Amino acid sequence: MPRESASIAIVTVSDRAARGVYEDRGGPAAEDWIRRSVTSPIRVSRQIVPDERDLVAGRLRRLAEDGADLVLITGGTGPAPRDRTPEALADVIDFDLPGFGEEMRRASLREVPTAILSRQGAGVRGQTLFITLPGKPAAIATCLDAVFASVPYCLDLIGAARIETDPAHCPAFRPRR
Repeated sequence: MPRESASIAIVTVSDRAARGVYEDRGGPAAEDWIRRSVTSPIRVSRQIVPDERDLVAGRLRRLAEDGADLVLITGGTGPAPRDRTPEALADVIDFDLPGFGEEMRRASLREVPTAILSRQGAGVRGQTLFITLPGKPAAIATCLDAVFASVPYCLDLIGAARIETDPAHCPAFRPRR
């Protein structure tokens, strides 16, 4: 039986934001993008976790267990020593979706040459789709613009809640049956 609204969680991975010494701009930017793009009923939650692989993995596991349909994770995807979001995600997912990372890097490379350093990606655990994103608001928009058209159909395929998007902002693609 379909749920009335999709559950979307946004997790910011940042030591400084978790300590309160840095304002989280990635989480609000991701939520803003989602609220402009998704037209069906959604519940959005935001949380901040320090750059600790085990803490991030634990939070992602709990979100999947609690029934999140989509989890957007901002931050911790670069090559710095504490950037371990991709490893935490790998600890949690059943399988990865490498095309997401490939397309996000391709889109980002049109804007900055350092996008090649990014380690964004996506994966599925049960009925939850996880997408890792950069921490910078402009880069978050670039990445979501690049891949989100495929998200509604992916959610359909994994048995998550159905979402609809605003075709003027982000047309969703679903194959004709």
